Amino acid sequence: MFRRPLEFLNSLPAHGDLVEIRLGPLRAWVVCHPDLVHQMLRDTRTFDKGGTQYDRLRLLLGDSVVTCPHTEHRRQRRLVQHPFRPSHVADYTELIGVEAQLACRDWRAGQQVDVSAALLTMTTRVISRVLFSDSLDTATVGEVRRCLADVVRGLFLRTLVPADAVFQLPTPANRRYRNAVARLRTIVDGVIAERRRNARGPGAVPRDDVLQTLLDAARDDGDGLPAASEQDVHDQLITLLLTGVETVSLCLSSAFGLLARNPEAERRLHAELDAVLAGRARPAPDDLPRLVHTRSVVTETLRHSPPGWLFTRATTRDTVLAGHRLTKGSMVLYSPYLLHHDAASFADPDRFLPERWLPGQAPPGRQGAMIPFAAGSRKCLGDAFAMTEATVALATLAGHWRLRLPPGPSERQRPAVTLGPRRLVMTCEPRADRTAATPAHGDAPALRADGAFRAPDARTAGGHGADDA
Repeated sequence: MFRRPLEFLNSLPAHGDLVEIRLGPLRAWVVCHPDLVHQMLRDTRTFDKGGTQYDRLRLLLGDSVVTCPHTEHRRQRRLVQHPFRPSHVADYTELIGVEAQLACRDWRAGQQVDVSAALLTMTTRVISRVLFSDSLDTATVGEVRRCLADVVRGLFLRTLVPADAVFQLPTPANRRYRNAVARLRTIVDGVIAERRRNARGPGAVPRDDVLQTLLDAARDDGDGLPAASEQDVHDQLITLLLTGVETVSLCLSSAFGLLARNPEAERRLHAELDAVLAGRARPAPDDLPRLVHTRSVVTETLRHSPPGWLFTRATTRDTVLAGHRLTKGSMVLYSPYLLHHDAASFADPDRFLPERWLPGQAPPGRQGAMIPFAAGSRKCLGDAFAMTEATVALATLAGHWRLRLPPGPSERQRPAVTLGPRRLVMTCEPRADRTAATPAHGDAPALRADGAFRAPDARTAGGHGADDA
C-alpha cells in the first residue's frame, strides 16, 4: 500500500467485492465493485465521512462542506453551491481562457517548461478570483500555490498512518506541513479582514464572489441562505482552495502527458480545436457544446488518472455490506482508480481512449464504474465547474502549443492525497503563428473596471443543480 499503492489496489478485485486490509494496527475494508460503492455512497447515514482521511482533513478544514457529518451537509452545501451550479459555470469561461493564455504567454519554441507548475499557478489564479475577486496579488497567489503543494504532500501519509506521535516530531516534512497550514490560514483570514474593512469604507464596491456570499450569510443577510458562523466562512474558503486547485491542475498535467504518448488522440484534439476555434485564441461559452473531443479527452483522463483516487468512510452503526458484518466505527475505503482500471468495467483499462466517451458510442463501461467526482448527495459540488475549467484550459493551451515529452524516462506516478504528475517537464512546439494578443494580468475582459471578476451573483442567479511527505 505504501510502496506500490496503485498496483496494490488493482490486485484487490481478485479477492472479492469487499476485501479486508490492514493499515498498521487498524483493520479496514476496500469496496471493489461499483454497485457496492454506490450503495455505500447513497447511504450517508450509515457510511458517513470518516476514517483517517477525514479525521486528518478536519484538523485542516474544520467541519466544512467536504468534511462535515451527514447531519450538517445540507446546510453547508447550500452556503457554497450557488456559484458552482451548472447554469452558472459557463460565465467563468472568459476568466479561465484568459488565465490559460497567461500561463503560456512566456513559453518559447523548443523551451522545456515545467507544465505541472504552470498549470498549478493557473488553477490557483482561477479559483482565487472565483473566491476572492482581485483580493490576492500575484505574489500571494504564488505563496498559496506553494502552501497547497506542501499540504497535499503531507496529507497522504497522515491518511494512511494512524499514529499521531509520528507527526509531532520536528522533521523537515512535518515542519513544512505545519508552516504551510499556518500560512494558508493567515492568508485567508487576512483576505476576510480586508474585505470587511473595505465594506465599511466610503465608496465600497459590492462583490459577487464566494467570499461575499459567505460574509452575507454570516451577517444573516444571505437572502434565504442558511446562517454562517465566522468559523464557517474561514473553513469553507480553505476547503475550496484545497479542493479547487490541485485536482484540476493534475488532471490537465495528466492529459498533456497522455496526449504526448498517444499521437492519434492528440491529432483528433487539434483537428477539433482548429475547426471550432478557427484561429481564435480561446473558446467562448457558445463553443463549449462543440468541443466534444476536447471534453472526451478530459473525461478519459479522469478515468485513466483520477486526481481523487482514494477515499474513506466510517460506519455510524453496525451494518452488513456484501454479506460481511461491519461494526460501528469500521473504516471503509473506495478507489475511483481501482474501479476505473478494472477490466470487468472498462475494456483495455490501461489504454488512453478518449473515443470511449464520444456521442453515439456504446456505454464505455459497467454502469456506475465511472465516479471521478463521487456520487450520491455528497457528490463533488464543483464537478461542472471542474469539467468546464479543464475543457477550456485544455482547448486554449493545446490551441497554441503541442507539448512533447523529452527523451528519457518519464516521471513515475507517485500518489499523494491526490494522483497525477507533479514535475512534468515538456518541450514546447508552437502549433501555428498566433497573432491574437495575449492579455496582461488584470486586463481580462471578465474583469470589471475596479479589477474584480464579474462572477455570477450567487444570490440572484437561477439554476439547479507519499512521495516526500
